[in-house]
Amino acid sequence: MGVRSRESGKCEWCAVFSGEAADGDEGGTDTEGAGEVPGEVPLPPEGAGEAPLPPPVFPVEDFPLEQSRDGTLQHAFDQVVSIDGSQLHPNTALAHPHFVVIRDRLYRVSRDTQTGEINTQLLVPQSRREMIFQAAHHNPMSGHLGYDKTLHRIMARFYWPGIRADVKRWCASCSECQLVNPPATPKAPLRPLPLIEVPFERVGMDLIGPLDRSARGYRFVLVLVDYATRYPEAVPLRNISAKSVAQALFHIISRVGIPKEILTDQGTSFMSRTLRELYELLGVRSIRTSVYHPQTDGLVERFNKTLKNMVRKFVHEDSRNWDKWLDPLLFAVREVPQSSTGFSPFELLFGRKPRGVLDLFKENWEEGPSTSKNEIQYVMDLRAKLHSLGQLSRENLLQAQERKQRLYNRGSKLRQFSPGDKVLVLLPTSSSKLLAKWQGPFVVTRRVGDVDYELVRSDRGGATQIYHVNLLKTWREVASASLATTVIERDELGPEVIINTELAPVCCGDHLSPGQVADVAALQGRFADVFSPLPGRTSLINHRIETPPGVAIRSRPYRLPEHKRKIVQAELQAMLEMGVIEESTSDWCCPVVLVHKPDGSIRFCVDYRRVNEVSKFDAYPMPRVDELLDRLGTARFYTTLDLTKGYWQIPLSPESKEKTAFSTPYGLYQFVTLPFGLFGAPATFQRLMDRVLRPHSAYAAAYLDDVIIHSETWGQHMQQVGAVLESLRQAGLTANPKKCAVGRREVRYLGYHLGGGQVRPQIERTAAISACPVPKTKKEVRRFVGLAGYYRRFIQCRRSHNAHYALCVGHQVSRGHHQK
Repeated sequence: MGVRSRESGKCEWCAVFSGEAADGDEGGTDTEGAGEVPGEVPLPPEGAGEAPLPPPVFPVEDFPLEQSRDGTLQHAFDQVVSIDGSQLHPNTALAHPHFVVIRDRLYRVSRDTQTGEINTQLLVPQSRREMIFQAAHHNPMSGHLGYDKTLHRIMARFYWPGIRADVKRWCASCSECQLVNPPATPKAPLRPLPLIEVPFERVGMDLIGPLDRSARGYRFVLVLVDYATRYPEAVPLRNISAKSVAQALFHIISRVGIPKEILTDQGTSFMSRTLRELYELLGVRSIRTSVYHPQTDGLVERFNKTLKNMVRKFVHEDSRNWDKWLDPLLFAVREVPQSSTGFSPFELLFGRKPRGVLDLFKENWEEGPSTSKNEIQYVMDLRAKLHSLGQLSRENLLQAQERKQRLYNRGSKLRQFSPGDKVLVLLPTSSSKLLAKWQGPFVVTRRVGDVDYELVRSDRGGATQIYHVNLLKTWREVASASLATTVIERDELGPEVIINTELAPVCCGDHLSPGQVADVAALQGRFADVFSPLPGRTSLINHRIETPPGVAIRSRPYRLPEHKRKIVQAELQAMLEMGVIEESTSDWCCPVVLVHKPDGSIRFCVDYRRVNEVSKFDAYPMPRVDELLDRLGTARFYTTLDLTKGYWQIPLSPESKEKTAFSTPYGLYQFVTLPFGLFGAPATFQRLMDRVLRPHSAYAAAYLDDVIIHSETWGQHMQQVGAVLESLRQAGLTANPKKCAVGRREVRYLGYHLGGGQVRPQIERTAAISACPVPKTKKEVRRFVGLAGYYRRFIQCRRSHNAHYALCVGHQVSRGHHQK
């Protein structure tokens, strides 16, 4: 069995298939290797140095002993239902999955939800798990496939508690996959450039080419576009030397004036000393885009595409005269309105419409009196028109900018890196600028602006370079299987054992001292069983669905597209292994619904609306958000805990399970724990949290699964957080470490920003409210007031606004009240 060598870092499988000898193996002739088993890794001879760890072959008789001594498998041993075919509880029907012992070896027996086939998986002790992954992923016959295929390959033969998390972690930290895989990082939100109101105050400049050499020797085009009016300029060039670019730029400046700012990329022509001296002489500020991110100068890049497409339509077969078409094509662009401003570049710059080809036809076909004006009247009218056009153009630009930003930001996510983080950079290869691959890792030195970062290029002698965040992704260190694990021993957890392998660190405040950071790490270590990505199971409460006797709800399943069946199958398998659902023979049946989440993923839901119609209402009160905020605003330290899939940590009463049955293409299932979407689920969960936190009501509160702890001093805070975590442990609840924050001076909670003795609305939420279009109907007014009403405590003169609202929804919205 092939493993990765500790010294070389190469997989021995790769050495075998590439023909390289293993360490200490001097090779041999074809005759010498004739007796070897094809594909078997040759072991190094004695004295050839340290053998790779772990060794590729283990004695067979050691395997049962390692299984019995492995602490992570003890919970599985406790749930064994059969030994060598003899069932321990003959009167109990076997549920899938379950554990059996065959010839002293522990197996997991599961049933495929699609085919119904029985699969027997050998449980692997911790010392051999990474070896299995190396063979299932790094081996050339495994092909470095992704998480799903690697997991399927392993689980077809082996199993261990927490296998999904281990395989996901190992695949994410595979160095070869990180460097080769295509970009999977979400784009950063769009940061719009400031609006420019003065013509030719800021211009963008770029080069097109090399093109086919024209009859006059031109191969390049210098393009310049004004950001205020969108007025374009294009000058053909024979070469792109600094001198030629400077002469062409001065040629343009002599007609339109000297700009204050010029935005360019980091091409050698624009970075030359000649251009820098020219900028200094003319008082021009040079602005550069980050490398390999031309979107910053998108105005010029888009015009380049437009100009090249226009030229292609006129040159036809004679490509040596393309430079002669530049001037008439520039006039064509300047004459028509630009989509963002709503006016033509010519009109915004000169205050009048140009006399074009169509005007010649119109003048020839009509007769009219002369409309000449004296000079003073003409200048006054021109000044007034330019002022009016400028204001209208700015309004149109703002609307276009907001519209494009809203469309672009769909699916975007703001990612942030800190100094010292290791990242990969998507860069063109040395052989082709059109081919890019991940290179690195490189170290982040500082953040430049909102979306740019400075990195140290170790491959360039420590030189620094600024890159846009869309070109970066996190480098994951190679994971190790020898990390400590914590097993939570609970009989009611089912066959899947909840294990924290390489526990994700909780987020802590940036202001904390090294000693305080150590306190947080120690706290997480003490409560490693509470900080878990998998849901726990409480014994304090269960949920009952009370319905009238003799009533059974049966709804027809919704049609499920073929491409979404795998999603349902994967969700079913995961919930079965976590003990959240079980197979059902219930008379009840509800349909499955797949809901698209904002991040693009899909949430598995069940439509329980008809069940809710016949269920008894639970009047348990929910906490008032404003009262919670009044208690929290003055604290100095905050900790927020987010329970892991909170509803799934509450079991259903035995008589209620059948009422949660739902239909899938793979059979009928029912929930064992509280599902999402039930009528009384929030009340049951809030009742549980109030019971758990009742001893800590002076410094802790919860709104459903969002727990917050507030204190005045650090020592007091650590003590109180530990007390709350102990209560969660006693209740059998777990919290997701990735969504927890400990010891923060400022936190986000329930849509508010707490810290510094203040309670403020979150900027993202207020920005979303500000970006809403102005309501024009009564329905839109109600919708907007419902959206903004969550922050009504921050609205000045609220009673006056309520009066306007009542007037708007009571009658048709008039223009005057529409503006108010």
